[in-house]
Amino acid sequence: MASDESSLQIGLDVTRTKAVLRVVEPYRSDLTRLAARFPGGSPRGRLALEMDLDDFLVGIDALADWPHPESVVWSDELSALVGEVLDDADRAEEQLHSPTPAEAWDDSAVEAALGPDWCAGLTEFQRRDIARLLSLRHGANFSVPGAGKTRVGLAVYAAMRERGEVRRLLVVSPKSAYESWLSESEFCFKQAPHTVVMDKNPDLKAEIMIVNYERLDRSLATLAAWLRAAPSMIILDEAHRMKLGARGTYGSACMALGPLTRRRLILTGTPAPNGARDLENLLSFVWPGHGRRVVTQAVAGGDLAYASSVLRPLFTRTTKKELGLPPFETRIRRLKMPELHREVYDALVGRFSARAEASRDDFDALGKSMLRLLMAATSPALLIEGERGHEPLSFHVPPLEVPEGESLYALMNNLPAHELSPKYKEALNIVATNAAMGRKTLVWTTFVRSITTLESLFAAYRPAVVYGATSDREEQIRRFREDPDCHVLLSNPATLGEGISLHHVCHDAVYVDRDFMAGRFLQSLDRIHRLGLAPGTQTRVTVLAVEGTIDEVVAMRLAEKLEFMGRILDDPAVQQLADLVDEPSGAAGMDMADVRALLEHVDAVAAH
Repeated sequence: MASDESSLQIGLDVTRTKAVLRVVEPYRSDLTRLAARFPGGSPRGRLALEMDLDDFLVGIDALADWPHPESVVWSDELSALVGEVLDDADRAEEQLHSPTPAEAWDDSAVEAALGPDWCAGLTEFQRRDIARLLSLRHGANFSVPGAGKTRVGLAVYAAMRERGEVRRLLVVSPKSAYESWLSESEFCFKQAPHTVVMDKNPDLKAEIMIVNYERLDRSLATLAAWLRAAPSMIILDEAHRMKLGARGTYGSACMALGPLTRRRLILTGTPAPNGARDLENLLSFVWPGHGRRVVTQAVAGGDLAYASSVLRPLFTRTTKKELGLPPFETRIRRLKMPELHREVYDALVGRFSARAEASRDDFDALGKSMLRLLMAATSPALLIEGERGHEPLSFHVPPLEVPEGESLYALMNNLPAHELSPKYKEALNIVATNAAMGRKTLVWTTFVRSITTLESLFAAYRPAVVYGATSDREEQIRRFREDPDCHVLLSNPATLGEGISLHHVCHDAVYVDRDFMAGRFLQSLDRIHRLGLAPGTQTRVTVLAVEGTIDEVVAMRLAEKLEFMGRILDDPAVQQLADLVDEPSGAAGMDMADVRALLEHVDAVAAH
């Protein structure tokens, strides 16, 4: 063996998201021992070990025990990356132990840092957030919607450009945020930078380029080349979209692009929608190898107040209280199931009545997935596919008598003929009450067939409807905002939970159902409760939950997640959302004759 033969080669894989450690045969046992120090690693044949870049950086100290340090060979790219990351980690550690006070940046210092080309006004809290982010090499802005995170992000870029550290900016954002980035980049600078939304390939002449998360993976090579071509900065807007980190498609692409830039910044109002792991992944993008370790150590003891104080120097956050928004309470109305609905739901979760036993195989075939149980809590009839697409349920008012001897499975198929869903009845009561007072209502429900059913049920209120397949989304939203006869907007948080403001026309929201995604819940709340609300505006949010169903499990888990996020961000307003205020059902006294009278009344009013 030649004396200059390497004992260990360390480099990146082709995706640049994984580290690969390679040896030749005489050092195989050494590699096996080293692998034990990297629990996230996986063998690639007998002579190579592969692991996520973040796992490698977290455990990099294990390389100090390699028995042949003089013959370790690093790839130039990974060596430079590790050096930069370790420098960044040292700076972040300094911030944690002796943070540079943002107050040292007075208003004039912030304005001077932005350079003479900056012309946009800044609020007091925006200047504070800019000062904090400029005191860090990389950073995170966890401010609530309406705090102007887009403008703050552009201001940090302007300061970096003024220093000569960067010359171009890549913005990764949802499509719904394109308009904000395009308009702000034109408004904030006297000489607007050439800003484009990426088409098939990056624009080589662009100074600011915007791309959505969905395109990242298939455009990774060309985006990497664009970032390498000049000193660059990257901003992840609504960064919770890559909360899975290297385990997700979006996250692995972001983790590959991040180290190619001089400065990394993430923006999101919901940084930890499912707990500490989400926060670990976000901060791992900002500080690879360091962010995860800091979060893990901070929350390990379970003292979230302490964890918040430890992590606070690494991010900035403007709260709703600082924005001066009027407070609001989220209320929950706990509803009882009608008898037939209860019997069907019980059969779906394995509690079979005598009548249900005859259909046990049919109910078992439907399964007990979370989504099916959420549907069943609203109406088990949603589980049965319609003859066409998302055909709405057709409720019979007044209801038909339950025929003798009918199997429970057959009754489930025809349930709308016999019972009205308690959630739909409650939602109808709320919409009708609000409409009578001239108030518009935003109604959220997870499932498209639930949306189309409510569209039919609320027909007299001229509902606007937006979900994934809606082709005239802008027209539907315009109608809700501007048409006085359009009293209700029906949508789901997956479609409309981000990137739209409805707070000038709507102050009432109803959740027919919720899933376990705390981030979506918070984002959807902000559609009607955000900066620009008139003082004293009463915002009312009502959650519907059926007793003894998965709704109660969802409410418990969301409360736990919101409690964690509120404590880790030191934001009491988020913590308060974890404690829903019980409110009596407004439709509790309505029988089917009342429902029929209400529908006949609004139909008569609508006809005039």
